[in-house]
Amino acid sequence: MSEEISLENIRSFWPKDAPDINNVPKYIAKYKGEKIVIKYGGNVLIDRNIFNSFVEDICILNKLGLSIVVVHGGGPRIKRELEKNNIETSFINGLRVTDSRVIEIVEKVLIEFNMDIVDSLKKKGSNAISIHTKTNNIISVMPEKKELGFVGTPNSIDSKMIEKIINKNQIPVVAPLGLGENNQTYNINGDTAANAIAKKLKSRRLLLMTNVEGVYDDKKNLISEIKPFDLKNLIEWKVVQGGMIPKIKNCVDAVENGVRGVVILDGRKSHSILHEIFSDKGAGTLIRK
Repeated sequence: MSEEISLENIRSFWPKDAPDINNVPKYIAKYKGEKIVIKYGGNVLIDRNIFNSFVEDICILNKLGLSIVVVHGGGPRIKRELEKNNIETSFINGLRVTDSRVIEIVEKVLIEFNMDIVDSLKKKGSNAISIHTKTNNIISVMPEKKELGFVGTPNSIDSKMIEKIINKNQIPVVAPLGLGENNQTYNINGDTAANAIAKKLKSRRLLLMTNVEGVYDDKKNLISEIKPFDLKNLIEWKVVQGGMIPKIKNCVDAVENGVRGVVILDGRKSHSILHEIFSDKGAGTLIRK
């Protein structure tokens, strides 16, 4: 599709506040035949305007013939549902302790959100395919730690299924859930799930959409590009703290295991995905060797 698409065609669906349309063909050529994994998460999950902008960006990438995999989180939605059911949960190192009651709610919320994304993409003209524990499961897991309950770490990814979907110019939309022994459902940290998929696919880019601009240095300036070694130093020097630490460790792991570049992206900005992929400046912090 991308080979025949003309600038005139692109102009018919290119947003006004997106990057310069004249640069689009060179970036289509850059990403031709490459995979881009996009993790949609953080508090940006709740704002419907951001959601609509995200859906539009994904549809545009699909129309341009780029190979996209979407992995979504669900933390804020899960929190809301647990509160509604008066279920209190605790966290260990940023991971939710998940018993049998909690995993039922987690699975239900994540599958509902997954179907919301798929339906929204279809309404915009893109053929998206749901991937979760009840249909097309691609993630096998092993338990993370006994005290965390039903929280898992991916130990294998069915990349053939993803490739099959992508080759039909469809968009796989993956919930961060996996199956363990006896087909037991496990919750997976969204960044960890996206990282495992990106590594398996040897993707050109892994974009982690979140509610911060990117990674900051010790003077609170946004870093536009950084190498894994320097990123590890920021953790050691306590410049990077709290919830960003596991995110950064995932980024380093991805880049050291076959992913060409990882971007921590400000998902609150309109069309941040388009600005990252179709401009030299990008829209966050790029981590690559």
